[in-house]
Amino acid sequence: MTTQPAPEDAAWEAERRRAGLAAFLIGAAASSAFFAFFPGLPHVIDWGAIAVALTVGALARWACRSRMKRSHTAPSQDAAHHLPAPRAGHRRRK
Repeated sequence: MTTQPAPEDAAWEAERRRAGLAAFLIGAAASSAFFAFFPGLPHVIDWGAIAVALTVGALARWACRSRMKRSHTAPSQDAAHHLPAPRAGHRRRK
């Protein structure tokens, strides 16, 4: 028996998918622009540059989706949890 995803899960997954697509496009465009406009490089987009652009885009997508998943599944923490623990030797004596 398969379980149906909750509506908020479907909405979150759609948002994650859109963010992954945007990250892929931005990464691929940035690396293509680097090869096209960086001084000193030949201003020709060859197969190697295309492969690098696709790889950078894929890595950007993976990083974005994994960060979103980690932040979605992390338990909520209190602000007091982030305070450093007091050191033993720094108490005032009466």
